[in-house]
Amino acid sequence: MTLPEVQNAIHEKKICILIPTYNNEKTLKRVIDGVLDYTENIIAVNDGSTDSTVSLLAQYPQITVISLPENKGKGNGLKIGFRKAKDLGYHYAITIDSDGQHYPDDIPVFVEALLQEKHDVLLIGNRNMSQDGIPKKSSFGNRFSNFWFWFETGIKLEDTQSGYRLYPLLKIPKKYFTPKFEFEIEIIVRTAWKHVPVKNVPIKVLYDPAERVSHFRPFKDFTRISILNTILVTITLLYIIPRNFVNNFKKKSFKRFIKEDVLESDGSNRTKAFSIALGVFIGFSPFWGFHTVLVISLAVLFKLNKVLAFVASNVSLPPLIPFVIAASLFLGSPFVQGDSNILGSELNFELIKNNLLQYVIGSAILATSMSAICGITTFLFLNKLNPENE
Repeated sequence: MTLPEVQNAIHEKKICILIPTYNNEKTLKRVIDGVLDYTENIIAVNDGSTDSTVSLLAQYPQITVISLPENKGKGNGLKIGFRKAKDLGYHYAITIDSDGQHYPDDIPVFVEALLQEKHDVLLIGNRNMSQDGIPKKSSFGNRFSNFWFWFETGIKLEDTQSGYRLYPLLKIPKKYFTPKFEFEIEIIVRTAWKHVPVKNVPIKVLYDPAERVSHFRPFKDFTRISILNTILVTITLLYIIPRNFVNNFKKKSFKRFIKEDVLESDGSNRTKAFSIALGVFIGFSPFWGFHTVLVISLAVLFKLNKVLAFVASNVSLPPLIPFVIAASLFLGSPFVQGDSNILGSELNFELIKNNLLQYVIGSAILATSMSAICGITTFLFLNKLNPENE
């Protein structure tokens, strides 16, 4: 794209450039000057800087400056910047760090990528972390973040930690729970949960130890990020995956569900059969309250089909629980001395408590046998409908 085309697109798409800054006096001017080559739609958020940032920003009357009285973290600065951008009528915000690692001349990369999309999208700059000069701790942290982002959203990216991003302001969440570096993880995960595509675009990056000032605190911030990912994974397992499955199932006929989510889903027939078998095994096992967490975790661990495993684990839905308990007690009775007429009693928690060993043994037998039957049946059924060359 030519410079006039980029400038015109920035105007038509209502894009602003958001620059959060904290004590980056060495590089801030270079960043602002570079952005001004493309647009004056700039919002700079001074997050309580104690260096010459205030006087430096005063040299740019054409841009919007927000000065916070004290430093409260990058996430807090971004949230305030997003609110201001929406108040000013912008629909998109490109965030660029003020420490000099990002090149303003990559702005056209985001603009062009946005123009190619039919719907709103969240774009993250891909810094190519394998290139020379990238600190090893940064490369490791990025791989760590990429894995958990994939686990929490199902989206595979090469770079999830870059601060060079384009946000669709009308589609991102309105409320947030984190104020510092972990905010940039929270916002992309929760935006993806709203079914907004999240994609990488290629950008350049500069790591200059002589100029770059990083405010990332390895122990404190990594701990905060780990806690956030623990919470996001829990929400993913207990709410997001079941919600998505129910929503997809509601939108499709049973025939279409079988065709698209079973026959045409990822994995071989054997993988699908094992996924069903795993789900059935967990569903019949006595892990009440933990079925979803267990089945999704094991499906990920063994690289099975998470959707099929989750569906199969629902063999123990509430209306079926009394039958599952009764079958478990019946199957366990030959292995435990006691009342052989136990099924003549009322099925309740007290009955299970008083005959716990019998129930556990029976559950293991029921889970194993039904898992094997369902797995084999599924494999034969799928092979008949869609034979594979083994």
